[in-house]
Order: sequence, then C-alpha cells, then structure tokens
Amino acid sequence: MPLENSMFRAPKDTARLDWAAIAGHLAAHGLRLDRETPPRQFTGGLANLNFLVSVNGTPAVLRSPPPGPLPPGANDMAREHRILSRLWRTLPLAPKSLHLCEDAGVAGHPFILLEHRPGVTLAGSAPPLLEQHPDAGARLGPLLVDCLADIHAVDPAAVGLGDFGRPDGFLDRAVAGWSKRAHLSAGPDGSPAPAVELTEWLADQLTRVRPGPATLLHNDFKLDNLILDPERLEPVAILDWDQGTRGDPLFDLATLLSYWTEAGDPPVMHDLAQMPTAGFGFPSRREAAERYAARTGRDLSEFRFHRVLALFKLAVVFQQLHDRYRSGTTSDPRYAGFGAIARGLFDFTHDIAQGRGF
Repeated sequence: MPLENSMFRAPKDTARLDWAAIAGHLAAHGLRLDRETPPRQFTGGLANLNFLVSVNGTPAVLRSPPPGPLPPGANDMAREHRILSRLWRTLPLAPKSLHLCEDAGVAGHPFILLEHRPGVTLAGSAPPLLEQHPDAGARLGPLLVDCLADIHAVDPAAVGLGDFGRPDGFLDRAVAGWSKRAHLSAGPDGSPAPAVELTEWLADQLTRVRPGPATLLHNDFKLDNLILDPERLEPVAILDWDQGTRGDPLFDLATLLSYWTEAGDPPVMHDLAQMPTAGFGFPSRREAAERYAARTGRDLSEFRFHRVLALFKLAVVFQQLHDRYRSGTTSDPRYAGFGAIARGLFDFTHDIAQGRGF
C-alpha cells in the first residue's frame, strides 16, 4: 500500500461530521473550507479524530474529540488551542493552532484547526517503515528524550502560559485523582489487590517526594505523537497537546517510559504495542532516563515514585476503556481485551514499586 494511502482511513471507515455546518462556522470567521477537496481522516488513535482538510486553499488539520460523552478534562480542545496558538513562537516543533470552535453544536464537540505538518508517525511495536531502518532506535531513542527536554526548557511566561495549569499540588491531585478513577472503573468485582496496594503505596510515598520546579508538560509524550520526515526520520512536529499543563517534569519523563517496552518485559508490556522500543536498537528505559538527567540536570533519586504513578495511570486508563466496553458505551472490539491489559499493568507496576525492575 502506498505510504500516503496508509495514512488515511477508507471512506467507509471515516467518522461522520456535519461538514456543511463546519463550513458555515468557518466562513463566519473568515475561513473557507474547500468543499471540493473531501476531508480525509487520518488512521490510528483511540481518542481524537483528525482530518486533513483544505482551508483557504491550504492544507490544515481539523481535530475533534470522538462522538459520545467524554471523561471530565479529557480531549480538551480549548486547552490544546491555548497551548498551540502560543507555543510555536518558541518551540519550532509545535504546530500552530489556527482556530478554536467552542460551540459543540457545530460538530458534536468543540474542535480546532491546526497547521498541517506533512510527515509520518511510527505507531505500534513494529512500524513497517522501521523495517527499512533496523537500527533507527539508536537515533530515535535519544531524539525522543531530547524533544521532551526541549519542551521542559520552554519558559511558559515567555509564550503567555505563565498562569497555565495548576502546578502547585500537581502530584497530590494526580495521586488522588487516579486512585479515585481506579476505584470507580473497577467493575463489579472491585479493584484487583495490586491496584489497592498501589494506591496505598503512592499515598505513602507522596509524603516523602519533593516536587521539582514546574515546567510545561505535554502529559502524553510518546513516539507516535511525533511527526517525522519519512526519509531522514527527523522530527517535524509534536502532536496531541490536549492534556498539556504545567507540573513536575519527571512525571512527563515517567509517562514516556510507561510506553517504553524492553525485550525482557512481561507480556503485558508487549501487548501494549505502543512503541517499537523492544527492538530496532533503542536504548533501555534506564539509559533514556540517564540521558534526560544529563540533558536537564534533574535529580532522579526519587524517580521511582513518578515511574509508578505514570504506570498506574496507564493501567487505570485501560481499565476505564474496558469499563466503557463492559457498560455498553462502546462496542469497539479492541476494548474487549483492555481489562486484561489493565490487570497486567497493575501487576507490573506493583513490581516496579517493590524495586523489581526500572
């Protein structure tokens, strides 16, 4: 399949939006949606919908949450627009947000219009493009770490984000919030024992952790949120800022490493199939963390707490997705196995909390 065609869903699998209403809204703001160029939905993702469109004769990306009810604070287009309408001025890899529509009546949810950055994303554990670059991980691994360090080096005040988010108490809210979500999404049998023990461990460790100075956070940074040049595998853009905030930067590092599978990991990490880091010459999680520390000068002596919190969050996310399937909110067959992934992640996180692995 040609590379370009593999980037888009077939018309029969494309989500339906009211393009006439969208065109009318954009026209009222001086933006012309070129209806003779049909919108094409990008492949991939379990969350937001992304469409390549033409506006005023120029390619752009229309980004909207999926249909149906959304968890509180999730898929926040206003948050993403606030970040990306400013961040491009100092972080060249941030695409510029061109417009925010806050009226959910137009497309079912608020949406944003983004500058289009052409390139490819590498999703899953074995992206076909990497078969042509079997040792690319030796370059992509450090590149990922360096991009994250560049995000954390941004002065939020310099781009109008000095009052963004609530950095004070960031870790406290994360522990309390994800512990609550774990309980609410546990199902009729309640939370598995490792999840219960982890909530207690996190609450106990929280009293000992000293949060670092707050920085801008991406909050879901991983390889498939980078657009790359397909020939040189150099970064073109950093995507998916709808969870962005300010807080402890080590949590952002821990989030990246929660997706970073190694060859010797338990099966659940391979079942995640989030990044191809178990092969292709990628460095280990520990090596990635050490590079980040060297680049930023940050102390990793308390990093196990952040690592456990980020993995615990990931387990809860999969448990929440499975809860949607169990309750009938979605019939997507991919969600059926997410309960087993959540349980496996709770087990792996418990091992990390007990010092068995990094």
